[in-house]
Amino acid sequence: MKLAPHLHRLGNDVVASYLIDLPGGITLVDAGLPGHWNDLQHELASIGRPLSDVRGLVLTHGDSDHIGFAERLRAETGVPVFIHAGDAHRVRTGEKPKTPMGPMRIGPLVRFAAYGIRKNAMRTRHVHEATEVQDGDVLDLPGSPVVIGMPGHSPGSIAVHVPAADAVFVGDALTTRHVLTGHEGAQPAPFTDEPAEALASLDRLAAVPASWVLPGHGAPWRGSPADIAAAVRAAGDTRR
Repeated sequence: MKLAPHLHRLGNDVVASYLIDLPGGITLVDAGLPGHWNDLQHELASIGRPLSDVRGLVLTHGDSDHIGFAERLRAETGVPVFIHAGDAHRVRTGEKPKTPMGPMRIGPLVRFAAYGIRKNAMRTRHVHEATEVQDGDVLDLPGSPVVIGMPGHSPGSIAVHVPAADAVFVGDALTTRHVLTGHEGAQPAPFTDEPAEALASLDRLAAVPASWVLPGHGAPWRGSPADIAAAVRAAGDTRR
């Protein structure tokens, strides 16, 4: 789905990843679930670009619902996959600490699980080879993505700022749709390793100049990163 010039979403409000379409090639941010491979093919066909135009895939973190088709893309096309060093072990092994599920409602939980089944979530492959990045890196990919460290949801969670798309991609540093409760609006994401650290990282997001904030779950946010950071903080305060 086209959101704006150069900017496309794969998936939906349940699980989303993104495509940046520029004359010099395509950069992907996150890989959703394995079944989103077909969404990628359809989106490329809709804009008249071949798979060979994809130059790189940047992962916001190493959780399974963000790495879905990453290994297939890498293995079949040689496209490099980038991950923050703090999540390198997670993306290669799937190992992560157990976190409290927190509040949930049966309906949204069942819909999340059912969507995962439809998109082959149980067939997610770990990424065998990934290029490690660090906070502040500017990647040699279309749009010159800037890596912004956002630890908290996981040690290597990042935001990815692409000025050419006027967008910052935040993975699970926040959410606009809670996958376990169905609650919509800017709020902290569930399954977060270190909730206090994740809230502190919002200071870094607030300083980013962009008009789109794009989470891995929930509707795109059309507005400033500072505004959504404040909204997430407020929502987090009400949960304490």
